[in-house]
Amino acid sequence: MKDKKDKLTLRQMEIFLNVVKEGHLTNVAKGMGLSQSAISMAIKELEKILGNPLFDRINKKLILNEMGRSFEKEIAPIIKKINDIEYEFKNTVNKGMVRVGASTTVVDYMMPPIICSYMNNYPDVKVGLKEGNTKNIVELIKEGKLDVGFIEGMVNDSDIIKEIVGVDELVVVTTDSELTKECFIDSLQSKKWVLREEGSGTREVFLDYVKDKVDHINIFLELGHTESIKSLLMNHQCLTCISKIAVRKEIEENKLIQIPLKNFECKRHFFMIYHKDKYRSELFNKFIYFTKSMMIQMLENKSFANS
Repeated sequence: MKDKKDKLTLRQMEIFLNVVKEGHLTNVAKGMGLSQSAISMAIKELEKILGNPLFDRINKKLILNEMGRSFEKEIAPIIKKINDIEYEFKNTVNKGMVRVGASTTVVDYMMPPIICSYMNNYPDVKVGLKEGNTKNIVELIKEGKLDVGFIEGMVNDSDIIKEIVGVDELVVVTTDSELTKECFIDSLQSKKWVLREEGSGTREVFLDYVKDKVDHINIFLELGHTESIKSLLMNHQCLTCISKIAVRKEIEENKLIQIPLKNFECKRHFFMIYHKDKYRSELFNKFIYFTKSMMIQMLENKSFANS
């Protein structure tokens, strides 16, 4: 049984093919910037790993033997493919895969058109999209399972770089037609509230904003998805605080009522986050520039929510 360390290396195969082409170690050594003894040692190690000589030594020249010709036939296409791949990736930034995470509001109402537009412009780039709340996305970034995240919750972590990419407004909505008069938030604190689950950016921003304005919030139910909350509100007279992006259409169609609150301006930032040790390749930089530009445009031009 051979030692597990005795494995073929790409370097050994490249040296072998160069020796086949040149026939003399001197020329190969010069071309590869190595010593002649290093080339000779690499060939001997290769033959040792394979358990057979690959060359006949005739008149101080290396001539492929039967085993060597067979070996060349097998590896030459592999090395060519590897070299082609290396060239392709060194000479194009528009090929690869970007792993993106986004919290619920961003995934549901912003990311689909952004990703479709990006992949239409760069068809050789694949975008993997993972949904989760702010806490989930941060954890995946820290574990190296995502390249970049787009969230609406606050992050205070020394491993995470964050950049503001837009501002979102949170509104309180219901189907209760009796709540159309202007009021203060504390007059609603005992109503039945439906909020997102713990870890949600929307929930954290809202509760942090009202903590000095109310004694408590009567959280009747917690749900893990914005669409589930909207569906519940359509059939029950509950309240929620939600991104205006998520309910703009329902408010305009009078399916939901935005309660006119006094002294209530609950806004938050959308953040782009990535790990502080993340290598910012040109592909990565192009993707985040494209995404940030579209997000800013979408937030400034609210008509996208109706499309």
